[in-house]
Amino acid sequence: MKTIIEPFKIKSVEPIFITTVEERVQIIKDAFYNPFLIPAEKVLIDLLTDSGTSAMSSSQWAGMMIGDESYAGSPSFFRFENTVKDLTNMPFIIPTHQGRAAEKILFSVLGAKGKMVVSNTLFDTTRANVEASGAIGVDLLCSEGKLPNVPSDFKGNLDIEAFKSLIDKNGADNIAICILTVTNNSGGGQPVSMQNIIDVKNICKLNGISFFLDACRFAENCYFIKLREKKYADSSVEQIAKEMFSYADGCTMSAKKDAFANMGGFLALHNEDLSNKCKNLLILTEGFTTYGGLSGRDLEAIAIGLKEVLQEDYLKYRINSIEYLTNKLIKENIPVMQPAGGHAVYLDAKQFLSHIPIEQFPGQVLVTALFIEGGIRAVEIGSLMFGKYDSMNQLIPAQMELVRLAIPRRVYTQSHIDYVAEVIIEVYKKRDALKGLVITSEQPVLRHFTAKLAPVS
Repeated sequence: MKTIIEPFKIKSVEPIFITTVEERVQIIKDAFYNPFLIPAEKVLIDLLTDSGTSAMSSSQWAGMMIGDESYAGSPSFFRFENTVKDLTNMPFIIPTHQGRAAEKILFSVLGAKGKMVVSNTLFDTTRANVEASGAIGVDLLCSEGKLPNVPSDFKGNLDIEAFKSLIDKNGADNIAICILTVTNNSGGGQPVSMQNIIDVKNICKLNGISFFLDACRFAENCYFIKLREKKYADSSVEQIAKEMFSYADGCTMSAKKDAFANMGGFLALHNEDLSNKCKNLLILTEGFTTYGGLSGRDLEAIAIGLKEVLQEDYLKYRINSIEYLTNKLIKENIPVMQPAGGHAVYLDAKQFLSHIPIEQFPGQVLVTALFIEGGIRAVEIGSLMFGKYDSMNQLIPAQMELVRLAIPRRVYTQSHIDYVAEVIIEVYKKRDALKGLVITSEQPVLRHFTAKLAPVS
């Protein structure tokens, strides 16, 4: 059948508050044209992030009721630990309150100051933690990944030849770690192929470089591998996931994505010495090693969610629903990342608003326009998020100017998605009337979270 149906029933609901265009104009003005500063109850459809916004299952809620809150040695931790060990085959599992905490701990203990951290594309908090440790983040996205409107199966891949050249030029000793983000969030939610993972692993092994995965959307990536790499067509997603993890020396994960949890994450490792160093910092900053800043009920929810996300009926629905929205926009000639990614639809703001110069942040302009038109909250992934300043205080733009509409897991129905498409189409029709924005206040790190902007005068 052509109709996409949700492979679940709705058991509990919460209200959506409707606002008028006039009200939203004032709301976005009061928020200084930054969606992060909008109160959530004033948002109609919230696509700011898919992190921690999932609807948990009845099994997860039931599991939370048996969560044990012992400070040390909770049985909830051991259920969590066994689930992660079974999935990753990594012996040392360190719980954290979310993914960025795992990143902070890992990069802090690597001793990477002055060295490079190589990735297909580092996301915002990952890059911030890399730079906070004194290391240098280097993105080596494949060439096809830099072309939003040109379809290709694995646009999240790391550029293998560029990686080899980097090693030849700088030496392997100057590369602290290589970490692949699966799927590639900053690159449009695009998947990484198993062959690319194997190739990267082989280069790292040959040169003595640690190889990690940023695995917060691992299941979605594995489903794309099943669909697009013929070798894996008859493999289960669980089998693919276990093979993928087998190539890594470790992984970080935000369980707020593919584990359906509202809070939590972990760091999984093979190296015992590195694990001990990470645990020492965990105790200092997060909590004891068997809770790591999480309640027992959170650990239960993660353990159950990691199993639920491997259900292929769910993954088929998840990927198809993102593709459904992408295809509706393509039919209207709206510039959108192709093919559809795993967790979000990405609008090409540079082409969408080609009349707005990069230094006036076309992605942020589009974000504000979507909110005013239909109460949709999205996020800019472009030069506001990733742009840097040179010595002359001139903006060095990001690799791409994208707007991400991240779809929360098991939250919105097809009618909500149809509404989102209508709003985007209306904004596209009115795009020539939109004007740029300038920053009036910003912080030196992760400025997009708290920056204040104003219309160009």
